[in-house]
Formats: sequence, C-alpha cells, structure tokens
Amino acid sequence: MRILVTGGAGYIGSHLVDKLLEAGHEVVALDNLSSGRPENLVHLEDAPRFRLIEGSITDPKRVAEAMRGCAMVYHMAAVVGVRRVVEDPLACITTNVIGTHLVFEEARRLGCKVLLASSSEVYGKSTAVPFREEDDRILGPVTVSRWSYSAAKAVDEHLALAYAAQGLLIAVVRYFNSYGPRMDPESYVVPRFLRQALDNQPITVHGDGSQSRSFTYIEDTLRGTLLAATTPEGEGKIFNIGSDRETTILELAQTVIRVTRSASPISFVPYSHHRPFEDVPRRVPDVSRARRLLGFEARVPLEEGLLKTARWLEP
Repeated sequence: MRILVTGGAGYIGSHLVDKLLEAGHEVVALDNLSSGRPENLVHLEDAPRFRLIEGSITDPKRVAEAMRGCAMVYHMAAVVGVRRVVEDPLACITTNVIGTHLVFEEARRLGCKVLLASSSEVYGKSTAVPFREEDDRILGPVTVSRWSYSAAKAVDEHLALAYAAQGLLIAVVRYFNSYGPRMDPESYVVPRFLRQALDNQPITVHGDGSQSRSFTYIEDTLRGTLLAATTPEGEGKIFNIGSDRETTILELAQTVIRVTRSASPISFVPYSHHRPFEDVPRRVPDVSRARRLLGFEARVPLEEGLLKTARWLEP
C-alpha cells in the first residue's frame, strides 16, 4: 500500500514513517521542515520505498502531488508547541485549519482513508479529569493566543466528523504528552529535563510543580495511532491515545534525576520569569473507548521510556 505521512519529518511523523516501512508499505512524507528535521529521516536516504517531498500542506499542488496513488493518509502535520503557537498564532490557525481542509478534500477526491492527529489541547482548561472524548471543552479568551491551537485542532476534528458523515473513512486520535527520541529538547519538558539532568544542571520546574500530565512513550503513541487507523471500529470516531498514569511535573523531575543518576538540583521558577502563561493544572485521559474498541492500552512504564530517551540524548 502507498501511504502519505504529512509532517513526516517531525517527531511522531518520522517514527510513523519507520513503522510503515517496516510493515512493507511504500511511504511518502510531506513536510515543509519548519519544525520537522531532515536528520529524523537521514537514515532513509537510500530506502527504495520512501520519498520525501518538501512542501506545505497549505499548498494544493504539493498536497495533490504527495497524495497521488495513496490509499491512506496519516495527517500529522501541524504547527505545534506552545512557544510557536504564542509567537505566531496566524501560522497556527492557517496551517492547522486550511491545511487539514486541503488534505481532506484531496482524500475525498481520491477515496483515501485518513487518520487525523489531534491533541489533548482540545480539552482546554477543563477540570473534568479524566477527560472523555465527549466532554465539554473549556477555553480561555480569544485575546490569549495560546488557545488558538486548541481552537484550530477542534476545528480540524469538526471537519473530520463532517467529512466522515459524507462518506470519508476517517479516525481521529488525541495525543497526550507523547515523548521519546527525536523530540525537540528546546520545546518540550521531557527532553529538556533529561538534557539538564545529563549535564548535571538545575532542572527548571515552572510554578510549584503540582501541575500534572500523562506522559506517553512514542511506542505507545504509535501503536494507538496504527490501531485507530486500521481497526474498522475506529472509523468516524475520536480516541484519546495516552497513558492514564498521572504524573506531576515535580514527580517527573524527581524521576528523571533518579533514572539518569544525576546530581542535578531542582530549581522552581515562577511562570512570570519565563513568560506570562496560563498553565493547565491536570491533563489525564480516560482511555476506556480506545481500550474497548481498539484494544489499546499504554504499556511502557515512565521510567523505562525516560531511560530510552536519555540514551538517545546522550552524546
């Protein structure tokens, strides 16, 4: 089968490309390399069943070229990361919404099946933990640019369900704090903590560290993604894909120190020293739907995933 992975040079996208090639598929990656990195795919330079097309998902010609002959599309491309969203909300909105619309339109024309990668950010600052797929979304004001990402991904999901109602075969996954090798250490908490620990530098925890997340190792993220894309019961549905183990940021820092045997101290930094920012206190998924319909459950313990990621980061 010929498969397109948009955002195929990114952290999750490049791992997905590897998995699909291992399964014997022909894979095309479309990426404008704005956040995706060529080094994530350098090992595939001579792979006979792989092709990288450099271009944007907002470019209709590039999208049509990349999707030609494809039976399946994993739509991973998006503007991600709080820093990028806050710095350029316009790019976040246009890339995530217009690009997704173009991909869906071309998929409908060709009869492709689509897997849409969404985010736990769609829940906003809801306190109804654990989050269920049908729960209400609670967001801050539109004057706060960080919420533009949540809104854009929610529009993507609305588009997905609207196209599904018209016959497009599509499934949606909401990722919860995926982490692992190839992740940008400058933009995400897990590789940042690990790099600080490996250098025996202070681990900088914003606030008091009581905010919690559900950290999901890349192997589990990929398995959930592939199950949602290939299980008939997943069509037309949204799935939380993540670990249901809740971990505070302080506990994460302490675990990183322990698994790396680091001498790093923990330094608590007020949010105001970093940037004006409204954090979300808790973000934990209810994965019962994915467990029931897909047979998905996160398997990799946090300690094991952190150790694997640390080994990747080591010089």
